Formats: sequence, C-alpha cells, structure tokens
Amino acid sequence: MDDIRFAVLGTGGIGRRTLEVAQYKDGLTPVAACDRNGVAVDHDGLDVEELLAATEGNIASGPTDDGVETDGGASRDAGGASADDAAGGATGSVKQTGDGAGIVASEQGEPTETPIDDVISESDGIDAVVLALPNLEHDFIPRVAERFAAADYEGVLVDVLKRSRVIGMLDDREETLVDAGITFVCGAGATPGVLTGAAALAAQSFVEVESVEIRWGVGLKSGYEDNRGTVREDIAHLDGYDMERARELSEAEIEALVTDRDGVLEFHDMEHADDVLLERAGICDADDVTVGGVLDVRSDKKPVTTTVRVTGRTFDGERGTNTFQLDDATSMEANVNGPALGYVKAAVRRNRTGDYGVFGPAELMPGF
Repeated sequence: MDDIRFAVLGTGGIGRRTLEVAQYKDGLTPVAACDRNGVAVDHDGLDVEELLAATEGNIASGPTDDGVETDGGASRDAGGASADDAAGGATGSVKQTGDGAGIVASEQGEPTETPIDDVISESDGIDAVVLALPNLEHDFIPRVAERFAAADYEGVLVDVLKRSRVIGMLDDREETLVDAGITFVCGAGATPGVLTGAAALAAQSFVEVESVEIRWGVGLKSGYEDNRGTVREDIAHLDGYDMERARELSEAEIEALVTDRDGVLEFHDMEHADDVLLERAGICDADDVTVGGVLDVRSDKKPVTTTVRVTGRTFDGERGTNTFQLDDATSMEANVNGPALGYVKAAVRRNRTGDYGVFGPAELMPGF
C-alpha cells in the first residue's frame, strides 16, 4: 500500500497521541496539524517529535468573547467546539507555558484565525484527515465534513465521536460526501470503534443477538490537564447531566466535581454511538446495546477491565455469551489512537477503489 499522508485536526490529548502513535505505524506520514490558533503543514512529513515537545503542556484552548464561530475558522463557541479538540476546557483558560499557545510554539507552526480552512486548502496533498475534535456541539463534526466536501476534497475523514445522534446527522449528509468522493468512518476509536467491531465479530456465533454490553475502564495516564475536553464530554453522560449542562460548567466546577468523586467518574447507559453503529451493521437493535464505564482521572491504572459481552442464541437453540476483553496494560491512547489509525488505513483502501459514503466500525474493520 502506498504511503498515506494524513492530517490531524486538533492537537489536544487525542490529537497529540494520534501523531505520536503514527510514528509506530508503517505507511503513515502526518503532513498537517492544527489547533485553534495555529497550523503546521509539511507535505514531506511533519517533525512530530519537535511538534509534540513544543506543545507539551502548552495547548491552545479557551473561549472567545462572542461565543460564536469565527469566520472560516474553527468553531470558537463556549462549548469548546474548536480545532483544539479534547484538550483544553471548553470554558477554561488558555493552557500555555511556552512562547505561544499550542502549535504556534512549534518552529513548524504558523498563527492563523482559520485553522480548519488552512488545512482544507492543502488537502489536495492529504489522503486522510483524523478529526480529533470535541463533540459537545452535536453538529460540529458533520459541519466540518460539509466544509471538506464543499472544497471538493477527495479522501478519507475519520472521527472518534461518541454520540449516537451524530450518526444520523452524518447519514443525512451521505449523498454530499459520496458526490465529493469522501469516505467517512464515524466512531473509529475504542468505543465506539474497536469494541464495536469486537461485538460484531462475537455476534457471528449467534443467529439472534439478545444483548450487547460494553463496559470500559480508563485511567488517564496523561492526566486531567491534557484531557479537559474529553472529561467534559464524559461528564455530559453522568446521571443528572446533559450536554448543555456540561457546556456551562466552569473549570472550577469540573475540578470540584472530580474532587468530590475522588477522581473517579462512573457512567451508566451512556448515549454512545455503539448502539446505532451495531444496528446499522445488522447486528442487533440499538435498544439492545448498553454502554457504561469508569474513568479515573488521577491514576494510570484502569479502574475496571474493558469488556464486551454479546449474548445470543445459536442456530441449534443454545444460549450463550461471548466475551472480549482489552488487557489492563493497554492504555487509552493505545486503544483509541491505534484503532483510529488502523481505520485510516482501511478507509483509504476503500476510498481508492471508489467506495464513498459513511461507514461505521462494524462495517469497516481496521488495517494493521
């Protein structure tokens, strides 16, 4: 397979790890990256080590005064729907220790007020784009996809989104994506992502699937400081919270919430896209899927073992449960970014054969 040139939109926790993990994957060359304040482009390949070193602890984030999307740039709303992805708090201050905020601290970075459009303008030389962007605005990712389609981008878009309702928004835009020549893989991280695919494989033993239970455990090795947006998105899944309430929380309120729970957040019956993605793959009804988990923002260790249980009936009338587990030694970064880049490879293969549209992880298995 020819070398795949890819870009990363957002250089917070997820985006940074995508660039880092790509160094260990054959055939992948990162050529562009952006955050809310800057962009770095080198079609011969970014110096990932320099970029990561320059932006360590120096991630551009924070709201603007008007709370609306900047013309032509990343969304700057108070919900954090910006090209800085899951790292900085949606309503928090800029996290900055270097000469500039985020990518502009790198010798490869250039300041810009239109980061996403700057990457789109270079997209003729980009095979795939990893959207390491937040999901607090329901339609932000679909709107970004529309912007690539409007610019006649032909290639792959891969996202690690979590929200069930966003899948429908992407499906509504499928004709636009097909016409543009875009292959979009939605939910291509851990869950949804590799665990959705595992559930689809485990279901093959059965002629009828009764239930799929996904329970994840995450210990944030990189810490809360580097994953503020991810934590904020997860808080929206807590009992008594929703996306709107999570958006309105100040950084102090989030830190107090985390402190009150000793750094451990437990989730039940989340609105996670695994349900819709398994239904569209014909595995089971969305109502038969439950997703929950435990997040420990103060420990490297997983608080619980990540497990998928698929219960069903076999052709000969037996009832059983197939179980898949991720090893506790594998980090969140390994389980999110490794599969995401694997899906990039699989999607590029599809795209190069003219197979365009919206695909879920159970329909498109990742390449190693």
